[in-house]
Amino acid sequence: SKIYKGRLEIKGICSNYTIKLLEGDIDTMKIAANWTDESSGKSHTNVFGLKNPCSFPASIKQGDEFNFAIDTAKSNDCIVCDAYYPTPPRSLQIKVLDK
Repeated sequence: SKIYKGRLEIKGICSNYTIKLLEGDIDTMKIAANWTDESSGKSHTNVFGLKNPCSFPASIKQGDEFNFAIDTAKSNDCIVCDAYYPTPPRSLQIKVLDK
């Protein structure tokens, strides 16, 4: 599968994570070309929400860059708390490759 480079843009409460695509081509129907975080008012480009937060490495901090692949395996549902932090309207299930 293809390898992409991303950065954890927002590490929101309760695993509401936003990831920015830095390198690689992902179908623009699967990510948000332009999105504004309603909590901070900050605009972001080429971002997506994280669909599978329980398999995302806790060692990755906001601002860290990492390589990933789109994970097409069946989602491992997990329990996260209910607090809300805004995320882009599109989300992807990914597998981090180098952390």
